[in-house]
This record gives sequence, structure tokens and C-alpha cells, in this order.
Amino acid sequence: MLRFRLKELIAKREFTEGRVITLVEIAAATGIHRMTLSKLSNHRGYNPTADVLDRLCEYFGCRIEQLVEHLPNQKT
Repeated sequence: MLRFRLKELIAKREFTEGRVITLVEIAAATGIHRMTLSKLSNHRGYNPTADVLDRLCEYFGCRIEQLVEHLPNQKT
């Protein structure tokens, strides 16, 4: 499963800049729909396009590994 670290990147940027950053602001800056950002933040298993991931990496100035984490499936 892939885990998106969008909330963590937002929190880090908020701390660095000393202000609140909203999904609406990120949507306006990246051209990504706010609902897509919300799904990335809150829904397990959401499958964004490579373009969305590229835009977010550009916005946060990060590498893909900082935005997405692979969690191996746990067998029961």
C-alpha cells in the first residue's frame, strides 16, 4: 500500500513559513483540484496520477520519496 505524506509536508511548510497553509491555497498554486488533495490526505488507497505527484513535489520542493511511502501488505 502507498501512504501519502501530504499532511506532514503541509505541517513542515507551515512551521517553516510560520503560517497556516490550506488545501485551497495548494490547489490554486498547483492546479490540482481541492477534492483530489483532500482524497490524498484522508482516503486510504487513493490512486493519484503521476502528474498530480509531480506537481506536489514541485510545490513542496521535495523528492517523490518524501511524498509517498510504500508500506508492505501485512499478511494475517
